[in-house]
Amino acid sequence: MPATRRGIEHWQALLWTAVAITLACLALAPHAEASGDAPQWMHALVGVTLPSYDEKTEAVLLYSETNVTVLSEDKVRTHMREAYKILRPEGRARGTVTFAFGRTTKILGLRGWCIPAQGKDYEVKEKDALETSATESFELFTDVKRKILTIPAPDPGNIVGYELEVEEQPFWLQDEWKFQELDPVRESHYSLQLPAGWIFKTAFISHEAIKPDESGGNLQWVVQNVPGIRRERDMPPWEGLAGQMVVSFFPQGGSSRKHEFANWEDIGRWYADLTSSQMDPSEPIRQEVATLTAGKPNTLQKMQSIASFMQHDIRYVAISLGIGGWQPHAAPDVFAHRYGDCKDKATLMRAMLREIGVDSYHVVINTERGSVGADTPTHNAFNHVILAIKLPDDVNDPSLVAVIKDPKLGRLLFFDPTNEVTPFGEIGGYLQANYGLLVTSEGGELVELPQQPSSMNGVLRVGKLTLDRDGSLKGDVGETRVGDHAWGERWRLRTVTNSKDRIKPIEDVLGGSLANFQVTKASLINLDRTGQPFGFEYSFLSLQYAKSAGNLLLVRPRVLGVKGSGILETKEPRKFPVEFEGPERDTDSFDITLPPGYVVDELPPPTDADYSFASYHSRTQVTGNVLHYERSMEIKELSVPVEKMDQLKTFYRMIASDERNTAVLKPAGAGN
Repeated sequence: MPATRRGIEHWQALLWTAVAITLACLALAPHAEASGDAPQWMHALVGVTLPSYDEKTEAVLLYSETNVTVLSEDKVRTHMREAYKILRPEGRARGTVTFAFGRTTKILGLRGWCIPAQGKDYEVKEKDALETSATESFELFTDVKRKILTIPAPDPGNIVGYELEVEEQPFWLQDEWKFQELDPVRESHYSLQLPAGWIFKTAFISHEAIKPDESGGNLQWVVQNVPGIRRERDMPPWEGLAGQMVVSFFPQGGSSRKHEFANWEDIGRWYADLTSSQMDPSEPIRQEVATLTAGKPNTLQKMQSIASFMQHDIRYVAISLGIGGWQPHAAPDVFAHRYGDCKDKATLMRAMLREIGVDSYHVVINTERGSVGADTPTHNAFNHVILAIKLPDDVNDPSLVAVIKDPKLGRLLFFDPTNEVTPFGEIGGYLQANYGLLVTSEGGELVELPQQPSSMNGVLRVGKLTLDRDGSLKGDVGETRVGDHAWGERWRLRTVTNSKDRIKPIEDVLGGSLANFQVTKASLINLDRTGQPFGFEYSFLSLQYAKSAGNLLLVRPRVLGVKGSGILETKEPRKFPVEFEGPERDTDSFDITLPPGYVVDELPPPTDADYSFASYHSRTQVTGNVLHYERSMEIKELSVPVEKMDQLKTFYRMIASDERNTAVLKPAGAGN
């Protein structure tokens, strides 16, 4: 689904994840001559005093100005200005700015400038911009294009800036002012000019409300000295943490022909209108449903058959044209072409489920948990569409775990038809405990999707190993993977045919735990049987695994797998929560047969760490000539707040200590 903000994509929405495009643009950029002066508003920024920034700050947004003029319900004009001061070489990317336009958005003017610390100004004009299709990797075609303007000499100490004017035919009457970025912001302005008699409503995200200045006929908001969002490992999506204002505007009295996004019901009602006419089945669809469900004795098996068809027979491909960026294609067209994007696949599946008497609903969601929350103001912050299936009373099965009970609709099973490898009845970690908009004919309802039991996602690793007198370790390991750990590997392997590439995860596990190793045998288990756990079975040899200390051997019972993390071992205090990918329970069990003539002299102590968000337990024991180590780690909560960072740091340190611990072996009969 296309981004909002009047169809404009700022460099930050693209360049952080499209470095290759940026570099290509830099290579193709025109060699602008030092020419006409930069505008006065940019020169006024040359002498400003800036606070002292740390060594990680690449650039500072000196000035940002967005002026929105609503001419009518069908025409909105936006004028933007931005200027950055480049502080470090890594900040050169700010010299490349990217804007999207298409059938409903026209670029009326575009210019950029560089004011170097020494020498004459540089200027680039719209004719110097590179124009490309905005097609993403998953899209077959889109009518959205990009203009990429590369401003010369974006070097440290220089100021780069641009002006842009666009005119848009909006799909809805709402805009977003994103005044906080990854870079610190010195000053940002936003103004809104409305036709006579129009009203507006604002909501703020991650920032206290700001009252506008209403003098001069315009609404004006200003912020100053906004700190940049500092990236942290495993933080929530920064866009959901950044300060921004969502403003809705419409004619007084509700006379607008367009939907007003005053609440979640409004957005749901708007999206329901887009989808309602697209689900009428065709005769080929009816025939396909009859074929898929023939011989299926109950409703659950019929649903499973339809779900499997959607996962494996309808390819995920997107074609976005105009409103098609939001509106699904008609179900008969998706079925005939055998491809579609998330909303297309959801629409076709709804049509097919109707044929067996099962109701379902679109759910609009963001695949990055934290982008939308219970307190998020109403706006279009979604990027994905899945289904909520109303379970009939006779459908009760323990395999259906992704279920909530809605007060009005009853039991709802969530399912993502675009996820080819997650079994029907389950959802991936990216959807669990995430907020989505449930769309019905009566409007929208923001609901929290269920969190599945941690036992349904994880890795069970069992090793039967032998230690030789020279310290070499060899043996067999079996890994059973369920949940995201299973579907992630199946997804990776769907196009891999080279046997060496297929066992890459095995080599990664061994390489992360052993100084040296040789894989002597490896195989995959249940690769194509998505309803069964996926697995690896392999054998390996590691020379000098145990270390000699005189006549003693030091052996680490925790042979494979790293659970400890140095994520919090930083000088700076943590500012944002730590987000886990999903609930998880991992277990390791290793039996190490001791070399002849050796006995255990000392064992590592057990480890027990139990917190609200996670737990870790390990034990090392000896039975006869076998050293046995087992451990388990469980992720119980998907977000750890900042006030629990000390607990999380202690938790990881306890794990790291346990992973380093060694058992001491001595020759049998040797004294203490």
